[in-house]
Amino acid sequence: MDRTRRLAELRMDGLRVPASARLGDEGAAGPALREILDRAAIALAAEQVGGAQRCLDMSVEYAKEREQFGRAIGSFQSIKHKCADMMIAVESARSVAYYAGCVAAEGGDELASVASMAKAWCSEAYFRCAADSIQIHGGVGITWEYDCHLHFKRARGSESFLGSPAEHRERVAHEMGLDA
Repeated sequence: MDRTRRLAELRMDGLRVPASARLGDEGAAGPALREILDRAAIALAAEQVGGAQRCLDMSVEYAKEREQFGRAIGSFQSIKHKCADMMIAVESARSVAYYAGCVAAEGGDELASVASMAKAWCSEAYFRCAADSIQIHGGVGITWEYDCHLHFKRARGSESFLGSPAEHRERVAHEMGLDA
């Protein structure tokens, strides 16, 4: 879907590694791998915030210059509301990504929860902003002339990469003890 991000699947069925080549005790890599994936989710959330911000910027710029019925489309209430909703999504996503980044930098105990919270929130914000950007641009939003379609594809691909928002919300609920 997103040709700018190359992904692959590695399968190591039946792989045997001699004890002398292992980095630690057998079965002890789980927590370290989980922390790496949490930090990767936070980094992806930060990237998604940047993408959502770019969608907002492109939309506002386009709404100022595109005219319909003798005036800029940015003067229409529906466009104003869509841009305002995008701004709220961007700013709230930025806040959760910053918080998750701070927890990661400090090595806090709540890394798992905030990583999942950031990934879920920022994924949805980016996708919503990308979709709204296409709507504001109208028919040209999916042409090669504008980058809206590229952000839409990136947002959709990023949404499921490292776990879907639903999986991450479920993980937050589990961390809070709400899954019983």
